[in-house]
Amino acid sequence: MVRIVKRTDLTKRQSVMFRLLAILGALLAAGIFILFLGFNPFRVYLSMLDGSFGSLYRFKESIIQAIPLIVSSLGISIAFRMKFWNIGAEGQIIMGAFAASYFALYWSNLPVYVMLPLMFLASAAAGGIWALIPAFFKAQFGTNETLFTLMMNYIAQKIIVYVQYGPWKDPKALGAGKIALFGDNAALPEVFGIHIGWIITVVLVILVYIFINKTKRGYEIQVIGESENTARYAGMNVKKIILSSLILSGALCGLVGMFQVSGVNHTLSYQVANGVGFTAIITTWLAGLSAPVIVIVCFLFAVLQQGGTFIQTAFSIHSSAAQLIQGMILFFVLGSEFFIQYRLVLKQKTDKLIKKEAA
Repeated sequence: MVRIVKRTDLTKRQSVMFRLLAILGALLAAGIFILFLGFNPFRVYLSMLDGSFGSLYRFKESIIQAIPLIVSSLGISIAFRMKFWNIGAEGQIIMGAFAASYFALYWSNLPVYVMLPLMFLASAAAGGIWALIPAFFKAQFGTNETLFTLMMNYIAQKIIVYVQYGPWKDPKALGAGKIALFGDNAALPEVFGIHIGWIITVVLVILVYIFINKTKRGYEIQVIGESENTARYAGMNVKKIILSSLILSGALCGLVGMFQVSGVNHTLSYQVANGVGFTAIITTWLAGLSAPVIVIVCFLFAVLQQGGTFIQTAFSIHSSAAQLIQGMILFFVLGSEFFIQYRLVLKQKTDKLIKKEAA
């Protein structure tokens, strides 16, 4: 009875209106849920903002949460532009953290000016290699990259579980499955109270924007995303471009692992990625794969997460309820993207449109 038709006539102003209506709908739906919990929705929403901007410390925490989301989204956006659905950012983050932690734990005598660059390069290399594996099978044998990259997430996580409870277990932890804290030479320095990863993130955003929009390889990536056959006809080496681009995509995600173990946790655990790789898929899509927009979307998402954490304490709201509020808001925003791209048309109207185009 109903068909989905691609929109071709939606203006930017109408797109903005759709998104604003989605946000209002999300606040209304979440507000009803909050009422059922016995709280005032306006107070809860104000507390969420207070939890993100109410003090300098809370604002810094929002930025710290945004950093891994931004860098992961940048990496994913490169793969997505080629229609290579890299769902493996979580595993690439984990392997980047694993490689960086190896040097922090077993090369601990290195001076800081050698240690940090080494950890940086090791994390990027590990993330790139982890992304290269599914890229190779996709380019060589046409495997399904969505399933392949997804499964590699769990392999990466199990590797960390093994070393955390096995060979890397801290003998001073009194039997607990814990890896030792890193030395000071393996900790990222802070600038304005936030680890230096935020400066690196700003640089990466600029570089990725230039790479995609101003370089030959960036143009080739976009052409492959539109049509691989067109790229081949134009003389592009599609396999080589896919492989090299996925190395870059995975390397960016791998850097996130280094930021987390060196700048935030100061140790390694199997929860190092903490779902960032999966969340970044959403933020990348919402940002339309644009590097500057990724910054805005990821920061707003970090604010939502930080605010959700704050209301758990402020109102004694259970964590699952706070996550449900975040999920409802996200559901509406994602839903608006569907209606911006497509519209629902009754079958009779669709048949008339087809006949009109045929005539």
